[in-house]
Amino acid sequence: MRYLVMLPALSLLALASPAQAQSGPTGFQSPSKNIACQYFDYDRQNALRCDIMEATVTARRPRDCDLEWGKAFEMRAKGSAERLCYGDTVTDPRLPVLAYGEVWQRGGFTCKSEQTGVTCFNADRRGFSLSRAKQEVF
Repeated sequence: MRYLVMLPALSLLALASPAQAQSGPTGFQSPSKNIACQYFDYDRQNALRCDIMEATVTARRPRDCDLEWGKAFEMRAKGSAERLCYGDTVTDPRLPVLAYGEVWQRGGFTCKSEQTGVTCFNADRRGFSLSRAKQEVF
């Protein structure tokens, strides 16, 4: 399990490339704005993280997670996806809306927005489906 902690905003800006800092985050949000996804390039290792703000079900928090649990998901361009123990969010009002029925692709990731939720997968066809009623890693 991976842990993420909140970084001060200035630290995040320092990590972003000048072009990225000027243009805002890379990713999308659902039309309901309940799901937000951001794409990151960590030293040429692409990652996609999606957070769901409101869910009617939550996963049981593992004993070794002292932060938030159950509403943040991440994957690399290859390999499995995972639910995160987290202390931050990728929600950002500057993210463009991915309309229902549309597909977003970048860096080996594909996501589809539907009225029933958002499904994302990587080159290995591993990923997650997120909706208010269900969050599934596959």
